[in-house]
Amino acid sequence: MTDSAGGPDGGIVHVVDDDEDVLWAVETLLLSDGFAVRTYPSATAFLAALPELGRSAIGCVLTDVRMPEVDGLELLRRLGAARGPASGRPVLVMTAHGDVAMAVRAMKAGAFDFIEKPFDDAVLLSAVRAALAVPSPGRGEPAPPDRPELAEAAARIATLSPREREVLDLAMEGKPSKVIAHELGISPRTVEVHRLRLMARLGVGSLAEAVRLAVWADLGNGEASARTG
Repeated sequence: MTDSAGGPDGGIVHVVDDDEDVLWAVETLLLSDGFAVRTYPSATAFLAALPELGRSAIGCVLTDVRMPEVDGLELLRRLGAARGPASGRPVLVMTAHGDVAMAVRAMKAGAFDFIEKPFDDAVLLSAVRAALAVPSPGRGEPAPPDRPELAEAAARIATLSPREREVLDLAMEGKPSKVIAHELGISPRTVEVHRLRLMARLGVGSLAEAVRLAVWADLGNGEASARTG
């Protein structure tokens, strides 16, 4: 574990990855933007350090999703079930480029957001800032407010045509265009046209962004159902 002090008052960013080069790159980027950072070579090392951490020390967790022994999804599960300083704190996951299905699983398992490797510096910094801005509920304090982006995502996803939503849903399962084309009985070229149209309709520049909106939309609809049910 490495510990770099200093940074904004939002708490420490805990970075978990078994790749030393990635740890160094992420730590360097976050430090250059003024964040306080601690790094861990594995999820096991982070979990072992948790009992020594106070609630104020956990700003957010940024973890790789594919790691030996305890992977990012299992770490999400354990943090979600645990009561302690990390309880309720946002977890960001890093996924391989194009690993759409894993990103969806992580979001549905409770991840605050996902970042694709190789990551764009501005995207990662923006995601970390958003995670650190989430209030930390304590004893007797109200839970964090609803995330407004969930409702906005639901509204944007609702603008898709039925065929565009079908294409997006299958893409979220990690299926390539040829497989989607076969399942829908259309040509791969038509699938690509639908992809381009749905991204334009959603106002996003990549499939990953469209996936993020779709997962947020599902989460937002789930929250709405829970409130009215």
